[in-house]
Amino acid sequence: MAGLGSLGRERFVAIAEWRGGKIAQEAKAPAPSACAWINHGKGSDQILYQKLLDTAVRCPDPFVHLKGRWIVRRLVPDCCRIELADVPDERDESRLLKAMGFETANLHLGSKDATKQVRLDFKKRSPDWFRSLAKAMLKATRNDWEDWKASQKH
Repeated sequence: MAGLGSLGRERFVAIAEWRGGKIAQEAKAPAPSACAWINHGKGSDQILYQKLLDTAVRCPDPFVHLKGRWIVRRLVPDCCRIELADVPDERDESRLLKAMGFETANLHLGSKDATKQVRLDFKKRSPDWFRSLAKAMLKATRNDWEDWKASQKH
C-alpha cells in the first residue's frame, strides 16, 4: 500500500518488470463529484468516472479504467499532476489553463444530452467570465487560508 492519495483515499501501487523494463500502476478509490459537496449533499454521489472516459471525444488512454471500486492507471514520469510551483517563473498560465480547459471540455462534450445546453450557456457569457470567476475563487481561497492560518496561532 502506498498510503493515502488525493483526498485521503486509499491508494495502492504495483511495480513490476515487464519485457525488460519497469512498469508501475496505481489503484485508488475514486471520489464523488464535487457537485455533490457543493450542492450540500443534494447532488448525486454516483461516480461516473468510467462513463466520462468512455464518452470523451479525445483518444482514450488504454491504461486508465475503473475496476470494481478502484481507478486503475499507469504511473509514468511524463504523466503527472502539474504543480504550478514547479513551473518556471517565465510561464504562461493562460495557455496552461486553456489546455486544461480543453481536456475538461473533451470529457464533457461526451455528455451528448448536455452539450447543446452548455454551448447555449457559453454564448450568453462574456469572454472573460471564467477568468473573473477564477480570480474570485483565488481571492476566496486565500482569505480562507489566512483565516485558517490565524486560527492556528491560538
